Amino acid sequence: MNHSTPPAIEADGLVKRFGAFTAVDGVSLTVPTGSVYGVLGPNGAGKTTTIRMLATLLRPDAGSARVFGHDVVAEPTAVRSLVGVTGQYASVDEDLTATENLMIFARLLGLSRTDSRRKTRELLEEFALEDAASKSLKYFSGGMRRRLDLAASLISQPPLLFLDEPTTGLDPRTRAQMWDTIRRLVAEGSTVLLTTQYLDEADQLADRIAVIDHGRVIADGTADELKRRSEFRRCTCPWSTAQTSKRPARSSPKHWGSRSPSAPRPPGSPRH
Repeated sequence: MNHSTPPAIEADGLVKRFGAFTAVDGVSLTVPTGSVYGVLGPNGAGKTTTIRMLATLLRPDAGSARVFGHDVVAEPTAVRSLVGVTGQYASVDEDLTATENLMIFARLLGLSRTDSRRKTRELLEEFALEDAASKSLKYFSGGMRRRLDLAASLISQPPLLFLDEPTTGLDPRTRAQMWDTIRRLVAEGSTVLLTTQYLDEADQLADRIAVIDHGRVIADGTADELKRRSEFRRCTCPWSTAQTSKRPARSSPKHWGSRSPSAPRPPGSPRH
């Protein structure tokens, strides 16, 4: 990473309210170009709302943000040309086949018919969807839809990619493939902002991590820096879906470690 390169994202005091509820309460973060930046937190922490503001899908109520120097409020068109977004819910059309979905996205992005076919074949192969290429998405599993959704966001390979909990619901093998894809994208020059509830996923992938809870950044640093803090050394209990509605008024990372499909790795153990 070239530290003289301007940041991919600079956010300062972002706030978003929905009526009386403050979903994001003064989030500030800086994402270096060419890195994976992890945003870690439980359900309802404000991760998705933060991404939606950075991607110009929601207008901030206060604060500011720039993507590669472009203001997300004043220059939304420029920002949108530089980012790709994979949300928690698939944006693909379940009435179409995998091939038809990718072809439509490619054509909408301005690729020729020949280039669209080529890119579609490449992505179907990369995400192990060749055998299902001609099937309607109605017959896809949740994991297959997630893979196709990410494939669609990679058609133009934007310099900045927002991945909002991209491995939720995936089996361990597909999850590992997704990690490999993210690493490849960064190696080829992309910047990735990744939200996750999985401590081990942030540990494995992120160069730097911001921990968000109740709309605020409560900790940030590298994985090693965070694990040296006492609350992370005690982080042993998974944050399960059933616990979400019963969490304490101010949760800390010790209450929600990895709840991923793979066996959780104790914080502080060697990274792979």
